[in-house]
Amino acid sequence: MAAVGVIATLTVAEGKNADFEAAFSELMAAVRTNEPGNEFYSVFQSKDNPQQYKVLERYVDQAALDAHGKSEHFRASGPKLAPCMAAAPVIEYLDAI
Repeated sequence: MAAVGVIATLTVAEGKNADFEAAFSELMAAVRTNEPGNEFYSVFQSKDNPQQYKVLERYVDQAALDAHGKSEHFRASGPKLAPCMAAAPVIEYLDAI
């Protein structure tokens, strides 16, 4: 199976950047520690819009991506991140070539 990429665009509410970054840092650490099928998981803040973040992800295959979505640490991050969000995430899935 081919590797799978994900680009998630997250828009954070005004005044919630620090809370978002703290919660997301916890999630990044958990993904990197507990998901052997994850090859890259990092968040970047837009230089043009400080309320917008891009999460870049790479998984060895679709099964690894599915495991990420079902993981306890991912599910636990929802209640921490949700109050920080100004809009629903926009998720793009990519196939490696």
